[in-house]
Amino acid sequence: MISYSSMSSGKICENCGKGVMYGHNMSHAKNRTNRIFEPNLHSARVSIKGVLKRARVCTKCLRRLKKGTIKAFSKTEEVKPSSIAASA
Repeated sequence: MISYSSMSSGKICENCGKGVMYGHNMSHAKNRTNRIFEPNLHSARVSIKGVLKRARVCTKCLRRLKKGTIKAFSKTEEVKPSSIAASA
């Protein structure tokens, strides 16, 4: 079983809110030990209302930002990746 946790504020995607999840390592003998699943965060420069800012974004959101499928950042602001914003 994997569950979301809001306790770790440092490892959270600033776009979608994906954070640390907890689960178990399972051996062949079904012995369970606790483990942590951390999001794959990257620092990226994104344009928020025309201003370039650094944001810690998960790789899924980063790919979607580069593709242009995400139109809102933090569910209220418009975002464009810096490479697209610089070329436009």
